[in-house]
Amino acid sequence: MREVTVRDLEDLAIGAAILGTGGGGDPFIGKLMAQQAIEEEGPVTLIDAGELDDEALVIPTAGMGAPTVVIEKIPEGLEAVRALRAAERRLGRKADATSPIECGGGNSQIPFVVAARTRLPVVDGDGMGRAFPELQMETFHIYGVPGTPAVLSDERRTLVTIETQDNFMLEWIARGVTIRMGGHALLAEYPMSGADFKRTAVRGTISMGMAIGKAVASARSVGIHPVDAVCAATRDTIYGAGLRLFEGKVVDVERRTREGFAVGHVVLQGLGGCQGSQLLVEFQNENLVARRDGQVMASVPDLICILDSETATAITTERLRYGQRATVIGIPTPEIMRSEAALSVWGPKAFDYDIAFVPLESRFLEYYREQGVPRDKGKYL
Repeated sequence: MREVTVRDLEDLAIGAAILGTGGGGDPFIGKLMAQQAIEEEGPVTLIDAGELDDEALVIPTAGMGAPTVVIEKIPEGLEAVRALRAAERRLGRKADATSPIECGGGNSQIPFVVAARTRLPVVDGDGMGRAFPELQMETFHIYGVPGTPAVLSDERRTLVTIETQDNFMLEWIARGVTIRMGGHALLAEYPMSGADFKRTAVRGTISMGMAIGKAVASARSVGIHPVDAVCAATRDTIYGAGLRLFEGKVVDVERRTREGFAVGHVVLQGLGGCQGSQLLVEFQNENLVARRDGQVMASVPDLICILDSETATAITTERLRYGQRATVIGIPTPEIMRSEAALSVWGPKAFDYDIAFVPLESRFLEYYREQGVPRDKGKYL
């Protein structure tokens, strides 16, 4: 258990934007919303999943929609609170905690807005271990938690409660509602017991996001390049060390908003040791596949993060621009994200890529023999 302050949210905004792999909502807007809530209501308590009672009710909260929309359609600030309260009314009991559904971008911050306004704790964990574009792409879904009843809310105080027979239908219905709410909504979903959260969540991701942010912010003062600080910050976690995949200049961006998603690709022309090569990264809100000169270097569910080459701050998909100098890194995803059931929902084939998922530890075997891997990933070495 720890108290989260306004200052902690600065570190979380940096680290969660990196873990968001290009998506998860605008981290700056989410940070401002959470900081305002804490300034007005006081600090929020972050608890470890192990501190939850098995019978506790956890209601995760988040934003949904195209990241390109939220930077123009700024949330009012209480939408997610209203969604959680409506979910409580539908369930007939009060929530004992909230959590992120994903640890990336602005969605790492929304639970802190809700927690400050409701005096609930935030559980240190989420359902993705990164960011994904669709609601069924959560460990909660993979390991048997129903996503409904779910409630969507907008700035006009509209509330829509959804109950569906499965989580794929939840995504389909909620996506349509979100589009009609203007392309972005706030929601409460996957209400579950403390026992189910402990069984299905990717644990420790919020504190890890803060640690990554702190490592980036302090890197220069201790003589480390910020990009290297990011790679090192995940080494002793359930993820494993990040690695540099490519360094270059953005020379082409194609991006459009389609069916509630930001869809497109970015091309980087190589610089430094990557001179003479190109890297293509395709995205649907989040970065999905990275190809160097046509050869796949990384794919979902492993994390593909595009960072500013000087500061190592994340460049989200909605903020990619011609001329940016960027370094692309890969971070291995936790093993809970790599089960056969999980890959069927968020592996490359789930996004219509005719490629097999190959873990970063297998693609870059020598690097990970040198760096080491978490104990449950020893099979890759």
